[in-house]
Amino acid sequence: MLQQSEPSDYVVSTGETHSVREFCEVAFGHVGLDYQEFVVRTTGTSAGRGRSSRGGRDQGPYGAGWKPKTSFADLVTTMVDADLDQVATQAAHDDVTPAPLPR
Repeated sequence: MLQQSEPSDYVVSTGETHSVREFCEVAFGHVGLDYQEFVVRTTGTSAGRGRSSRGGRDQGPYGAGWKPKTSFADLVTTMVDADLDQVATQAAHDDVTPAPLPR
């Protein structure tokens, strides 16, 4: 994407569809929590799915045959870990101890 001669918008995605419920199950489960104790279900939500091809062609932003290397679960847990690291860094900066989460 960065090597293109003309700037453009790109969608980088797996093309898979996952629900908010699946996201919550993986994210909360990663820290040993049951998402149902914290998340209130809302209505009127729809699932979206990224399409990484350009103009309907079977060519992703990195060329024909591009496939993602990171699974949905790995991406979600990486995001959770980054948030936990940020909370720990901020707590250390503020000289407070964050509540421990089960791991």
